[in-house]
Amino acid sequence: MLNGIIILAVSFLASVAGAICGIGGGIIIKPVLDSLGIMNVDTVSFLSGCTVMSMSGYSVISAACRGELKVRLKTGAMVSAGAAAGGILGRVLFHLLREGLQNPDYIGSIQAICLFWLTAAMLLYSKNKQKIKTWHISNSLISIAAGLLLGVISSFLGIGGGPFNLVLLSFLFSMGIKEAAQNSLFIIFFAQISSILLTLTEGTAPTPPLSILGGMALAGIAGAILGRRLNAKIKDETVDQLFQGLNLVILVICMYNFGKYF
Repeated sequence: MLNGIIILAVSFLASVAGAICGIGGGIIIKPVLDSLGIMNVDTVSFLSGCTVMSMSGYSVISAACRGELKVRLKTGAMVSAGAAAGGILGRVLFHLLREGLQNPDYIGSIQAICLFWLTAAMLLYSKNKQKIKTWHISNSLISIAAGLLLGVISSFLGIGGGPFNLVLLSFLFSMGIKEAAQNSLFIIFFAQISSILLTLTEGTAPTPPLSILGGMALAGIAGAILGRRLNAKIKDETVDQLFQGLNLVILVICMYNFGKYF
């Protein structure tokens, strides 16, 4: 009972932060649940992906219905197409690596160290972005390639994309933090759909209790509702500060998880 409450609370709070910053929530859910040791790595990755898909899907669809979806359709479509393919590739890599390791828990340490260095790089970029020249990419092939990379990262790590989407969208397409947040959720939605569908069709999906699966999905949607309302009321600078603060927390958790699973 207590574990279930903890899982739902983590999912809700992560989704609130994810909706505000456009990071999907999975980058918080995955390492936090890994650190608590409530479920195995494979199950956490699957549940995190399902939660992120629910949260991002609700955010995108509800914004579109209100006419508030600020997505660059051409760029978003190309990046999302690449992300969908990357989501499949990332899941394939996850399964190949898991089957090739003698100890299945080792994949948790690999995910932790990959997430640590990627997050450190993203935090460094965020701290120095005023000094970094950004681009206005319009080439479709580059957009698809960028989406492919994001899809592989999000699916393999089971995080939904996180800050990597925001940084890449800012660097390649010169998007502001709030515009990048909406475009990020749009991309995350398609990447997670492809990854989860592949897992289901292969018959390799974990079988967590339906109450946990459904509860996390609902917590993700509830978090998206609250996060959207908060996002509309706060300044870009505040969103940026929250984004950087979350990255610092993630770095600490990743170091703990690496030691735990190694």
